[in-house]
Amino acid sequence: MTNKRGQWAERLAEEHLVCRGLKLVQRNYTCQLGEIDLIMREQNTIVFVEVRYRNSEQYGGGIESIDFFKQRKLQSTAMHYLQNHDKHHDHPCRFDAMILGNQHNSASDMTINWIKNAF
Repeated sequence: MTNKRGQWAERLAEEHLVCRGLKLVQRNYTCQLGEIDLIMREQNTIVFVEVRYRNSEQYGGGIESIDFFKQRKLQSTAMHYLQNHDKHHDHPCRFDAMILGNQHNSASDMTINWIKNAF
């Protein structure tokens, strides 16, 4: 995914989540272990969000691309975040996936699939 397209998809996912009551904590948290696209808060729960955009499922869907190794990397990065942000370390947390699809390159055809507790 190109950087511009990735940023666009992340902003769209963020807007979708904010409209559903979540609050943004941080965008693109990065450490030596990896990156988390969005960190949100839903009431007392910290939500780590992986955003995937696919304009075709020719090479597999968005959720299939979050394989075991990517999940482990996200979990390690989330642990790093929690260990370094005391105000969140004792909150419950979960991992969600936002799968954005655009089969016909038209904004009106955009599909957004929010998968809570994706892994």
